Amino acid sequence: MSLEIERKFLVNGKDYVKAAYGHYDIVQGYIAHQNGNSVRIRITDTDAILTIKGPSDMKGMSRYEWNHHIDADDARELLQLCGGNLIEKCRYLVHSGPHVFEVDEFHGNNEGLVVAEVELQSETEPFEKPDFIGLEVTGDRRYYNSQLTRHPYSTWENGNAE
Repeated sequence: MSLEIERKFLVNGKDYVKAAYGHYDIVQGYIAHQNGNSVRIRITDTDAILTIKGPSDMKGMSRYEWNHHIDADDARELLQLCGGNLIEKCRYLVHSGPHVFEVDEFHGNNEGLVVAEVELQSETEPFEKPDFIGLEVTGDRRYYNSQLTRHPYSTWENGNAE
């Protein structure tokens, strides 16, 4: 069983762009999401991946994750099952100590939202936060990509999902 452990943060400013050692575009959609489980299709500049995620633990930090690389044409076909509710973002990769922060700058209906994630080996593993890291939102379901397809950032009022 593959366990994903990550912490999620809002991002302040644009310093992550200069600090990034790489970036790529992502389009993803959710074929299914219910009871904390999700089936996601993701296409990047170089890859297409089918992902199945289980429900998060109580803290929202750990969850089952299974990934399988698929053909890009198959992925584009499967995205059509998502009903047009897609996530569009540019992911920036930033080293911080031995870790890599993945900073997602959202576009489309989620324009203006920038979130950083760091994957860890354990929930108690220490890590260095870059200066651009802001408020921690780990476990706040509003910031789950699957939720952003249903309740886009552009529909939030004063930082609250409707």
